[in-house]
Amino acid sequence: MTVSKTSGFKAALMAAAVLGLGASPAAAAVSKAVGTALQEAQTAAKARNASAAVAAVERAQAAAKTPEEKQKSAQMAAYVYTATRQYSKAAAALQAVGAPPEQLAPVYYSGGMYDKAIAEARKGSGEKMQILIAQALLKKGDNAGAVKAYQALIKANGPKSMYLENLAGAQYKSGDKAGYLATTERLVRSDSSPQRWKALLTNFRQNPMRPEAKLAMFHLMNATGTLDRPEDYAEFAKLALIAGQAGIAEKALAKATLPDDAMTQSLVTATERMAASAAKDAVSLSAGETTAFRGAGAYMGLGQYAKAIEVYDKIIAGGGNQVDQAKVFKGIAALMDGKVSVGRTVLDEVGDKAGMQEIAHLWWLYASTKGAVPKMA
Repeated sequence: MTVSKTSGFKAALMAAAVLGLGASPAAAAVSKAVGTALQEAQTAAKARNASAAVAAVERAQAAAKTPEEKQKSAQMAAYVYTATRQYSKAAAALQAVGAPPEQLAPVYYSGGMYDKAIAEARKGSGEKMQILIAQALLKKGDNAGAVKAYQALIKANGPKSMYLENLAGAQYKSGDKAGYLATTERLVRSDSSPQRWKALLTNFRQNPMRPEAKLAMFHLMNATGTLDRPEDYAEFAKLALIAGQAGIAEKALAKATLPDDAMTQSLVTATERMAASAAKDAVSLSAGETTAFRGAGAYMGLGQYAKAIEVYDKIIAGGGNQVDQAKVFKGIAALMDGKVSVGRTVLDEVGDKAGMQEIAHLWWLYASTKGAVPKMA
């Protein structure tokens, strides 16, 4: 059996470093029978010939007599079995020669045996084992456990960005909103670069959210310069249209290179039609109790932020089920209008009942570190 470049052999090359394999594990002082078999296993592995590699390593294990031969054969077996995704066999080969946790735990992790990976890693020491424990807890869905693991990792090794990002994700999934907001603030205040925002928003968007929150997220991606995929611009436009923000949708579509198909043409046509009547629609929609949110959106799309804020204020005063949504978009409109203090104040007032608090906090962080929103071209 010959495997492709995208098979387990690519992963095995990385696994080799974790398992402690040298450049040529077959080159040690071993008997001819063992050495020949190890060399054949290594050659077959490099050629991505799985069946030949497995057969050769099994011959090496059968011929191994001395502790050194058994050790080298076990290392090669772990390498080959990991490459062919036979993780239980890889672990068994290492266990047979008393391999340390630093070698065994990654094999269990790669095979999805997270409980065994965690148990083995806890026998070891060092930052790598702490990382593996935290990641395995995340993989098995123990988000509360992952939070504790990342907090311990940060305490022992310092607040590295990757650890804080993963901690924030685990806190969000575990329902620890206060912890999530505190960690994201810590991240952004230490580094408010586009790269930081991209990492933060890439993680954030993986969480389920209501359409208004997702639209606010796309606005934030655009403001931070992290909106770059055509499909994201298309979704941004669709959500903007639903919220009545035709002018925003128009600008989003203008910045994207979209496929020339019926779906794209339908989106473009709908955007043009809504944009053409936006000035009239803004007035009529804003007058209705159930349509005011879209009316405010129409004013936002027209760049008439003061009028949009007036309508959002009316929605907020009405105390209906769109209060938090209106507060978020009032804050965004204020930042677009250069009124940073107004934006920060209202964004800080968003509650957590409507699923808008997290995106409101991210916008509040933007206002606190960046200020006003650059005009959308």
